[in-house]
Amino acid sequence: MSAFAPATLPPSAPPDALGRRLHDLRLSVTDRCNFRCTYCMPKEVFGRDHAFLPKSEILSFEELARLARIFVDLGVEKIRLTGGEPLLRRDLPRLVEMLANIDGLKDLTLTTNGSALAALAKPLRDAGLQRLTVSVDSLDSEVFRAMNDVDFPLERVLEGIAAAIDAGFGPIKINMVAKRGVNEHQIVPMAKHFSGADYILRYIEYMDVGNTNHWRHDDVIPASEIIALISREIPLIPLPPNYAGEVANRFRHVDGGGEIGVIASVTQPFCKGCTRARIAADGQFYTCLFASSGHDLRALLRGGLSDEGLAKTISALWHVREDRYSELRSDATLSLPKAEMSRLGG
Repeated sequence: MSAFAPATLPPSAPPDALGRRLHDLRLSVTDRCNFRCTYCMPKEVFGRDHAFLPKSEILSFEELARLARIFVDLGVEKIRLTGGEPLLRRDLPRLVEMLANIDGLKDLTLTTNGSALAALAKPLRDAGLQRLTVSVDSLDSEVFRAMNDVDFPLERVLEGIAAAIDAGFGPIKINMVAKRGVNEHQIVPMAKHFSGADYILRYIEYMDVGNTNHWRHDDVIPASEIIALISREIPLIPLPPNYAGEVANRFRHVDGGGEIGVIASVTQPFCKGCTRARIAADGQFYTCLFASSGHDLRALLRGGLSDEGLAKTISALWHVREDRYSELRSDATLSLPKAEMSRLGG
């Protein structure tokens, strides 16, 4: 139940400067991760001496839930919990239960590297989590260990996925970041392995998020190439989007054996339909995955601003939003400062 009287607040946030509504919220619960994936948290930057956020600067569960209620009252229907690695946040099922009880929230989901999923899948499901996305960049054990760069075994992630299916999650989304020269030979094996009703496989073009992953355009495997590779062995037919603003181009196996999708932020930008807001673990509100800076909601939360005041502030920030980085991507934009993926959770 909302903590403020709906009559005093706008029924939803106004559309942004490009006419896009507020529909999705990515809520980061920690900036920490136990992987050092080279495309997200490269070890040479996020080493042993890296200073993560102190506990006092991270939003409490009560603060996260309060913001979530306000965003839902402003039109958000879907919340995705992210990190860092969200399963590292202590007592996470308690936050899930708090969010699951918000009136008007239609979809509560979480993205994880799967490393702690075997133990947490059932508690998360029991708490009210509806869906899961697990990152799996390769079924080749050596490539998987090299990409997570902490020598974490693939088998433990696959055990976590199996536990999640047993707990009642399904279909589970599997995300694969495709990077040329690293794991393109795994594109077809992934499609064959993660087929059937238990999975929805998503291939993600390698993106220039943040400033530390040494992104080069030559490392991108275009979505069109991914689909062509799969189609040579698994005939596909296109599917319509599930909802306005969905980022994946969807396909299914002709024989009904499964669904795949490609997220083509680089070669086929979808900024025009972007309805996503992001809140980092320290309460910074970002209006784009590629934003250079955020807006400090933590200071407003802890400074005594009312729910009505927070709602009006969020609406005003969304209303002037004009981000469309992927449509403007060029050599000049690549050098712009951007928030790191590990702060925003993708």
